[in-house]
Amino acid sequence: MAKHNVVSLNAAREMKRAETEDYPYQAKILVMDKLELLEEMVRFQEERSQRGHLNLQMMIRGKILFRALEQNAETHALKTLTKSYRKHLELEMKEFLASGIVNAD
Repeated sequence: MAKHNVVSLNAAREMKRAETEDYPYQAKILVMDKLELLEEMVRFQEERSQRGHLNLQMMIRGKILFRALEQNAETHALKTLTKSYRKHLELEMKEFLASGIVNAD
């Protein structure tokens, strides 16, 4: 039996719109130094803990943040950790696309 990947078009449009709106965040991350990136990671994790779940904006911002941290990691452990977080967020985004739930906050 073949496995089919089903994507909600509404969810895909919402994700694309949210990614476009987050260009300023991406620009902010790109100019941060390593310490600022780590501070942003702590802030992101605190917000995630307070909310209890990831919304679409957090998934997108987390993916941007953890990719930047991964690229700037000076140790193998930090690189592995940030890569793992980024992959988890990408999985969450795929689930969002498959679920069809739009504006899940």
